[in-house]
Amino acid sequence: MKILTLSLAFLFLIITTQAQNQSKVFDSKTLQSNILKMERMYSIYLPEGYESSELTYPVLYLLHPAGPFNTIPNQQSWYYYGGLKQYLDKAIESGEITPMIVVTPDANFVTKRISYWNDPEGDFNFEDFFFEEFIPYIENNYRCRTERDSRALAGASLGGAAVVQYIQHQPEKFSVACALAGAVRKYDYDYLRKRYPNVSERKLMDWYKPYDVFAYYENLPDDTESSIRLYISCGDDDHLSPNNVMLHTVLKRKNINHEFRIQNGAHDWSYWRSVTPEFIKYISDSFCK
Repeated sequence: MKILTLSLAFLFLIITTQAQNQSKVFDSKTLQSNILKMERMYSIYLPEGYESSELTYPVLYLLHPAGPFNTIPNQQSWYYYGGLKQYLDKAIESGEITPMIVVTPDANFVTKRISYWNDPEGDFNFEDFFFEEFIPYIENNYRCRTERDSRALAGASLGGAAVVQYIQHQPEKFSVACALAGAVRKYDYDYLRKRYPNVSERKLMDWYKPYDVFAYYENLPDDTESSIRLYISCGDDDHLSPNNVMLHTVLKRKNINHEFRIQNGAHDWSYWRSVTPEFIKYISDSFCK
């Protein structure tokens, strides 16, 4: 009986240790935002060994898209539609990528819209929340490496546009950025008035200036050096492919180093899943340098 008890205790210890060593995704965590005056949800991937060690890890801030049709875009999207955990687990185990923490904030403004901007009506300043509250919260509550070289930013669609905009606004925060099918566009009143019908055209024009990535890069001096490794990818059947080609053209003309891919695919999770290994590897290689 004593031997059986010891055997069961040993088996329980093995199971407990294995459970602690496994990677985990928490897809409905919350924090209270004073800036947004509401609770914000986020998901977080903790790599294998996180709970059983005192190691610190680089962090990827991964932004979700605003679609596509027939999906529910939120902090869970990269796991439900993108199969992200399965890829990360296999790639980390094989040594293809370095272990990392991956965090996705929910950018839904209740049922009104999805936005990564400081909106012109002043009722949803998500960009301020992201930099002033969200990143500090993650770095204070998880074992993150906090130096710039261990912080990455990536996103798809509207999240991809935010990637390009954020690295312009705060380039000191990230060492590497990946924009997938970024919804980048010049000032487009017809598009913006549908999102903000109560805002005048004059106010929209002034408000959008910091988010016009084309104007930003076009106004830079030639041969401007960038310390951020930038990766841009878009499907050839994506309605946003002309916008992404135009962004690549501007960057190329200014001799700003970046990687650009046009590959077979549309504006959907099938395409974003297909390029996940490449863009995550691009980020991991930056972390390891």
